[in-house]
Amino acid sequence: MVFEALGESVVRASMFIDGSWVSGSSNAVLEVENPATEEIIATTPEGSASDAERAVSSAVRAQAEWAATPAFERGLIVRRLGELVASQKEEFARLISLEQGKPIGQALGEVGAAAEFLFYAAENARRIEGDIVVSDNRDEEIQIRRHPYGVVVGLTAWNYPAALAARKLGPALVAGNSLVLLAHELTPLSGLFLASLANKAGISPGAFNVVTGRGPIVGQALVEDPRTAMITMTGSNRAGREIFKAGADGMKVLRLELGGKAPFIVMEDANIDDAVKAAVTARYTNCGQVCTCNERMYLHRDIADEFLGKFVRASKDLKIGNPLNDPDLGPKVSGTEVEKIKSIVDQSVAAGAEVLLKGGPLTDGEYAKGHWYAPTVLELLNNNSPVIDSEIFGPVVPAIRVDDFDQAIELANDTVYGLSAYIFTKDYRRLMQTPYRLKFGEIYVNRANGEQIQGFHNGWGQSGLGGEDGKYGFDGYLRKQSLYLNWA
Repeated sequence: MVFEALGESVVRASMFIDGSWVSGSSNAVLEVENPATEEIIATTPEGSASDAERAVSSAVRAQAEWAATPAFERGLIVRRLGELVASQKEEFARLISLEQGKPIGQALGEVGAAAEFLFYAAENARRIEGDIVVSDNRDEEIQIRRHPYGVVVGLTAWNYPAALAARKLGPALVAGNSLVLLAHELTPLSGLFLASLANKAGISPGAFNVVTGRGPIVGQALVEDPRTAMITMTGSNRAGREIFKAGADGMKVLRLELGGKAPFIVMEDANIDDAVKAAVTARYTNCGQVCTCNERMYLHRDIADEFLGKFVRASKDLKIGNPLNDPDLGPKVSGTEVEKIKSIVDQSVAAGAEVLLKGGPLTDGEYAKGHWYAPTVLELLNNNSPVIDSEIFGPVVPAIRVDDFDQAIELANDTVYGLSAYIFTKDYRRLMQTPYRLKFGEIYVNRANGEQIQGFHNGWGQSGLGGEDGKYGFDGYLRKQSLYLNWA
């Protein structure tokens, strides 16, 4: 079984390999902590390279038969999985809240997104298409065909453990691949719960495997295994670089969605109330633990005072507390994350940042246990600050005043990241220039964040390779083959 009670509310989880729940190759376990209470709620096997090898062997055995199953039937099975996810939304959401700290309302939204990723993938079963190209030769045609890669490795981040797993699983399976998922060590329970539903949906044994353990050990073994063809990963830039190196010898196909440092630009003609509301949502959703979050604000001088006054007041009013009570902000996922944010803020203040809202770690009263960090707003004179250089991934945001649109664009592009950006303006000329001048793969115009499944979520620069979602994301799970067909 996926979860076995150990007493005092702690459960023991197993890995899912070849359609069965199995233990790891050793007795070592990893503890899963509730970030709101610091209580251990579960243990999972601390997987090894041999566990990774076992999962890949299962995926290899299953893939050919899974690919031979008509795509329409694969789509029906994936759709059935989506229906099971939707039907178990309350239980699934509670699990996410407990292991990741996401407020329950947002966790329900994540489960809904996971189901929609699966539904959309299922719809693509009848959209695996090729082309016929005219040949230069008599009695010949050229066919461009699409085939699955084979065994795909999925590596997910801890901030959206259910949605990110479904985002990769659905298109991989519908395209005819098998998938081995390494559930993140901080939030492994969501991936295992998804596996339990996949089993009920009728996915062939071995077509979907979930292993648990540490990325540098299990993840590296999965990436380096010569039988894995494609790696799809959501995570940090550091982890992305390690995967890039580990997959180089095997010439692995990589889909890497890495960090972001999204600029939030507000011009003098913007609707200030709409911009403030969007900035709050885009900064504080999931305690700021979203790769597309508002990470730095560039505000036209004419509206900066009004905007910052309203933004600071809205930030103060946010409720922080137990995720199961559905506050605005839950805890950070770990104590290490809190210390990272505190260090960046302390360095930035020491370097001259003005504190407009002093939040910081919460450690007293109801916050004596857990990993809490209150909203913090800083104002800077320029881009030379640790809070600008580093991805915060938490409820901290710096603001800089700009003279005009050109300066805002220049400062926004002054980063190695290129995932998401925001701009608020009513000026048509600026809007037409924006996609040509902002060097980001995803731009939100006069709205908060939240990509849609039919779009394309991809980063430029050091924010990644490839992308997810929509027809372009689905096509990434298929490789092309050219067939020169001569009948002379």
